[in-house]
Amino acid sequence: RHKGWVGELIERALGASAGSRATPDFEAIGVELKTVPVDAGGRPYESTFVCTIPLGEIGQVEWEASRVRRKLSSVLWMPVEGDRRKAPGDRRVGSPVLWQPSADELGALRFDWEDLAGRIGRGELEDITGHLGRVLQIRPKARDSRSRANGLDADGALTRALPRGFYLRASFTQAILARHFGL
Repeated sequence: RHKGWVGELIERALGASAGSRATPDFEAIGVELKTVPVDAGGRPYESTFVCTIPLGEIGQVEWEASRVRRKLSSVLWMPVEGDRRKAPGDRRVGSPVLWQPSADELGALRFDWEDLAGRIGRGELEDITGHLGRVLQIRPKARDSRSRANGLDADGALTRALPRGFYLRASFTQAILARHFGL
């Protein structure tokens, strides 16, 4: 029932070294591993988690130094059958795709990140919904609704807020897979 266990299993099998740190999974070569549950047509079932958001400091971070930029500089996409009617042991892992964002993709990621990070930096965290962002979105990232992280309110005062994470929209990931596999 743990959503990320397939990714953790593949990370362990391939020797990923970063664990939960804000660096690419394969630190020595700068490659992030992302497992993507896909349907029979190769379409992702859901958005893809990129990284947690350091709510109290993101307003002072520039795009080039951001966790999102570091994580998405080079990604090994691993499609995995995501049909929940199949037992986990019966699901297949597809051919991997090593991807680096094109100039257009990087521009779209940067635009969304700067908009969303700016909103957080201005204390607008509670106004952000998953509807914002064309390719990148912010969603809650916590075990339950009682979890809290340090953040800033609209007056710049320290506050406790539900932890958030950056996610890639499924349509963005779908475009990467479709281009590689000719779907």
